[in-house]
Amino acid sequence: MKHIFIINPAAGQGKCLDIIKPKIEEVCKKYNIEYETYVTKSGADGQRIVRERAASGEELRFYACGGDGTLYEVVNGAFGYKNSQVAVIPLGSGNDFIRLFGTKDDFLKLDDLVNGVPVELDVIKCDDEIAINQCSMGMDAEVCAMQGKIKKLPLVTGEGAYYIGCLYALLKKFKNRFRISIDDGEAFERDCLFCVSGNSRWYGGGFKAAPLAFPDDGMLDFIIIESKFGRLKLTSLLNKYKRGEHLEWEVCEFRSGKKLTIHSDKLAAVNVDGECKYVNDTTFEIVEKGITFVVPAKSEFLTKSRDAEIKERERLLKR
Repeated sequence: MKHIFIINPAAGQGKCLDIIKPKIEEVCKKYNIEYETYVTKSGADGQRIVRERAASGEELRFYACGGDGTLYEVVNGAFGYKNSQVAVIPLGSGNDFIRLFGTKDDFLKLDDLVNGVPVELDVIKCDDEIAINQCSMGMDAEVCAMQGKIKKLPLVTGEGAYYIGCLYALLKKFKNRFRISIDDGEAFERDCLFCVSGNSRWYGGGFKAAPLAFPDDGMLDFIIIESKFGRLKLTSLLNKYKRGEHLEWEVCEFRSGKKLTIHSDKLAAVNVDGECKYVNDTTFEIVEKGITFVVPAKSEFLTKSRDAEIKERERLLKR
């Protein structure tokens, strides 16, 4: 198998390129690994090169060397090609998806990563885009769109940009009237802050939106937050939401399924793993075992019991 490292030169505010390339060379030579490095030239370049290489049919492992945006590109390029695996070297400001599998430092231990364990994970299909982590629609997606602009500023972290985006959305995008359907069931209408479809748990620089989601269980977690309180109350709840303490809120509807369909009469923001656009209609649908992801060799994800979390999830879904 050939290992191909897709490096975003802008990751880490452009400070990581000179550091990571020598480490890649050192580790690959140590384990006699056939490898290549590719430095992306534009926003969509990573997706293009991954798709082109994956289409060759050769057994390949692609490393997304950057943040969540680089992972989005590599996942969308590799999706549909069973000969391709996806790994992450976290160099960005968010790195939310990997939190379930270990710390940033765990993924930066390249010895454990090149000798990592491939696992089949579900993904979310949203029109012609693929998300490995989460999708959302509404105020939260408005925050994401604003966050993407703000975190490019000097000295602003992913988490800091998220809070600034929240302040903007509180003023501009507080309530959304959505018609929602789960698994093609009967549609219902809600005044929503936002709706999240979680394949994994964190987004927005550490906000635990889907605290009991597993990306390999064949289901998506749907979190619908209704707009039934004022802006001041929401501001006081942000830290609880960040910690994942919202599933029992009166304004939170927690459901599970394979497909979430949303209609908005007004254009509303949609977030697909940090890539944002405005639509009236969207669908978030699971693709089971849609990607092969490489987990570091010593990750607790591979051995830790899920029993307690599964029981808690079942309890909350029965509320």
